Amino acid sequence: MERIVEEIREDLDRRIALAADRLTDRTLAREPAWAVPLGRAGVRERIRLVLRRILDGLVGACRGEPVDVADARAAGAERAGRGLPLDPLRRTYREGARLVWQCLTEAVAVHDRSALARLPAGPDALWDVVDRLTDAASEAYHRAGAEREDGERERRAALLDALLDGPGAAGADPEPALAAAVRLGLPERGRFAVVALAPPRPGTAGPGGPGGAADGAAGVADAPRVLWRVRADGETGVAELGHHPLESLRVLLAPLPVRAGISPVVASPAELAGARRLAALALRVAPTAPAGSGAALLDERLPAALVAADPELAARLREVVLGPVLALPGQEARVLLTTLGTWLACQGSTTYAAQRLYCHRNTVSNRLRRLEQLTGRTLSDPAHVVELALAHAALAHAPAAPRAKAGPPPADPAAGGGGPTPGGTARRSPRSPG
Repeated sequence: MERIVEEIREDLDRRIALAADRLTDRTLAREPAWAVPLGRAGVRERIRLVLRRILDGLVGACRGEPVDVADARAAGAERAGRGLPLDPLRRTYREGARLVWQCLTEAVAVHDRSALARLPAGPDALWDVVDRLTDAASEAYHRAGAEREDGERERRAALLDALLDGPGAAGADPEPALAAAVRLGLPERGRFAVVALAPPRPGTAGPGGPGGAADGAAGVADAPRVLWRVRADGETGVAELGHHPLESLRVLLAPLPVRAGISPVVASPAELAGARRLAALALRVAPTAPAGSGAALLDERLPAALVAADPELAARLREVVLGPVLALPGQEARVLLTTLGTWLACQGSTTYAAQRLYCHRNTVSNRLRRLEQLTGRTLSDPAHVVELALAHAALAHAPAAPRAKAGPPPADPAAGGGGPTPGGTARRSPRSPG
């Protein structure tokens, strides 16, 4: 076959050039983006080279030589780098193979019809060459695409870090954060919030899925756009709220088995670093349900966040205000602290607290009087109630050893304690786990 091709080389080159023109027109009609930035002449030259490589591969295959796939690999990698789909390239190889076979048989017939019998039996060898070329192009395309995606993830992670780890303080230069926001597709002014997630429990995954983060709203229709950043200590999301209320983030997270803290709304990407710190603080005081999930809006849990923000001061508050109670035997201390927490959750109603605790109203009154005697604070004095409420909130953030002295910490008042809760008597999260 090699001798036949050499004898008709001039005619074959002319036919392949004409075939390249036809295939170029067809290809650009389907995929005009290929002409950017090559132009029609550049695309035609690429297609002519494809046809030549198919013919050369066919001739080499008849001699038992391997197919040269270097150009196919380069073409696949180039398309991935430009973000073009792979299928049009594969189609070009297939259509090119038909044209090459047509050019070859026509040129041989004109030169010496009897030589047609010396061509490969059927186009099987031709399609084997095409398969090798398309496989090489596909492999290079997917490898380059994966590298491109990795680079894009790293770039986006760096931009999110610039937003989340920036100064975020009044008077700080906002330009780095604003530049990062623009590159992430975020507006310079708007409504933003930050979501901080605790590390997922084994066998579960956060919004970003196992091993990676994904933008979007986890399949929820008409939800805020959230850009997720995965770190070793948990996931952090930058939410562009738009017209959505802050509560929509809690709705978005409700189906997921994660604890979350949600910052207040900020108006500029330059404020997101500060919002991240507030979201992390909200996470520290997020409710803990049996399923290990729950989302806390910082503004709904400010007293608890206040004591959580300064562990040393919180420890002092516990000692000064509740020290005598914590010094009691474990069960006695636990009963008094649970009664206090329930009474606070019921907005100072002894009757409602008794319903939640499944005991008589007088029992609650007696426990509260005992607590007043031990602490030296009176529940009829608003200032004393504030001290007791903050000290009780500080119990949730006590180190393990001091808590063991008084037994397990009281239940989170926001999560309820059983029994009826009349409307308006306790401020509950609309999405508190139950």
